[in-house]
Amino acid sequence: MQVAVAIVPRQPGLYAIHADADVWEELGLGLPPDPRPLYAGKAERSLAGRDINTHFATGRTGSSTLRRALAGLLAQPLGLCGQPRNTAKPAYFSNFGLEAEGDERLSSWMHDRLRIATWASPSGVELDEIETVVLGTLQPPLNLDKVSTPWRGAVSAGRARLATQARVWRPKP
Repeated sequence: MQVAVAIVPRQPGLYAIHADADVWEELGLGLPPDPRPLYAGKAERSLAGRDINTHFATGRTGSSTLRRALAGLLAQPLGLCGQPRNTAKPAYFSNFGLEAEGDERLSSWMHDRLRIATWASPSGVELDEIETVVLGTLQPPLNLDKVSTPWRGAVSAGRARLATQARVWRPKP
């Protein structure tokens, strides 16, 4: 991932997360119907900050929709367990985190299998409007907002299972 850190801009823009057909199958999504990305989004301040320091960073699952979607689909094969993102003040369980070892496994899986493409926006561009059009056109399977895809049920169900684990989580004695 060191190469990506060097090439991901530190300015606002859009990003897309891509993977090959083997990853689509591993996630239970079937074969990709076209070259669409798995996930796309906007970074209002910094693409590097949003993508490298949140989506691809261990310990940030509770702050990353992408990580939670992947965790939901990979919970069984990677042995992932949901917990509150803030174990000192458990709340907002739909934004679950992962236990430390599982979070590391998810990060490793992501670094090994996913690719990122970015578009740095010129100043003054309304990213939300552009993101809405991009998502509506591309229909990435891991996005839940602004899209309606055949994969929505599987992604939502996987996330819900880990959110339930987070809700009933108790610290180990």
